[in-house]
Amino acid sequence: MTHKIAILGASGYTGAELVRLIATHPTMEIVALSADRKAGMEMAEVYPHLRHLELPTLVKMDQIDFSNVDLAFAALPHGLSQALVRDLPEHVKVVDLGADFRLRDPAEYEKWYGAPHVATELQKTAVYGLTEFYREDIKNARLVAGTGCNAATVQFALNPLIAKGLIDLDTIICDLKNGLSGAGRSLKENMLFAERSTDVMGYAQGGKHRHLGEFDQEFSKLAGRDVRIIFTPHLVPVNRGILADCYVRGDADEIHAELVDAYQDEPFVTVLPMGQMPGMGQVAGSNQCHIGVVADRIAGRAMVVSALDNLCKGSSGQAMQNANLMLGEDETTGLMLAPIFP
Repeated sequence: MTHKIAILGASGYTGAELVRLIATHPTMEIVALSADRKAGMEMAEVYPHLRHLELPTLVKMDQIDFSNVDLAFAALPHGLSQALVRDLPEHVKVVDLGADFRLRDPAEYEKWYGAPHVATELQKTAVYGLTEFYREDIKNARLVAGTGCNAATVQFALNPLIAKGLIDLDTIICDLKNGLSGAGRSLKENMLFAERSTDVMGYAQGGKHRHLGEFDQEFSKLAGRDVRIIFTPHLVPVNRGILADCYVRGDADEIHAELVDAYQDEPFVTVLPMGQMPGMGQVAGSNQCHIGVVADRIAGRAMVVSALDNLCKGSSGQAMQNANLMLGEDETTGLMLAPIFP
């Protein structure tokens, strides 16, 4: 059976990544690609590395015939998916890669994104798209909300530990290094090569980053009480990847053992031997997440480090993992590609 796929917002990095992944998927066929400013162009003009593929011409969203679409990936800027998904035909399943349906509470959405949600009835039904923790719900979902890439990286490191009560919930500090593609493809002065190529820059410090809404929601749900972590992301001069250094209070050996147990059957999450640390380059271009644990010099403190590709496992790869489940396919279909190295 062939599943007809539409990608909304195909001219962005995550849209192009979806095209790359679907190109080798045995049962997915791209029947529609949308882009606003680039409507009328061929995908090969926007992304020459995809010129070998036969793809539909980019069109505006209102030109798509959704009667022939089984599943739509919405790779749109924040705020644009809400009304669009609300008005889609009921038979179309949706994986939203943006932030519009990640937060279950409309008040929390408005707090973090600065505007009221316009499809709250859908917001309540959306399943949070961290596949390894919501797998059964995703199988039966019509709408799945993709996670933030930073949020996913940290949750892979900490969710099992919070669920089992192995770390102090009031002293969690997460320091992230992010590749520049996480800032999107739009032209920004502070993203120019001359300004970023030899620099490291923190941003949204002091509790201002929007992914904190996801941490608050998911960690508090697991713990059964409010959890508020310290979180600071930094832009580093690499194209892809996120490296999350999570500093916690807890027994390092117990932490490592729990992570090994939690992920032993997961095809896309690997826990390294105790003391070994992951790196961005070990997972680039793949749907893999690597996790390492090391004991601090002071007993009772540990460092949990996770690494993934922000465009793949942090976004488009995770989205396709979810889509596979929603369409009744094996979860790993089209996603067992090895990382690119060097």
